[in-house]
Amino acid sequence: MNTPGYRISLHNSLTTPIMLGGVPRKFAILNWTLCAALVLGLRAVYLLPLFVIFHVIAVFFAKKDPDFFEVVLRLLKQKRFYKA
Repeated sequence: MNTPGYRISLHNSLTTPIMLGGVPRKFAILNWTLCAALVLGLRAVYLLPLFVIFHVIAVFFAKKDPDFFEVVLRLLKQKRFYKA
């Protein structure tokens, strides 16, 4: 909504999501925390490529739509049906 004679500048950082390594911050923290717990805690080094693949796939989806993961979380929380 533009009012004639007024102009409001909006900084880009207010509209873009916070990314960490090309993916949303929450996903990156969850992914790499699980990776650290399994790889370092259980010494399951063979799982490291799996988490790297998860990160690369997440970067692909985040490039297409930065809000992809928020939409997926909202979809998972939504009820499947409503009582009549």
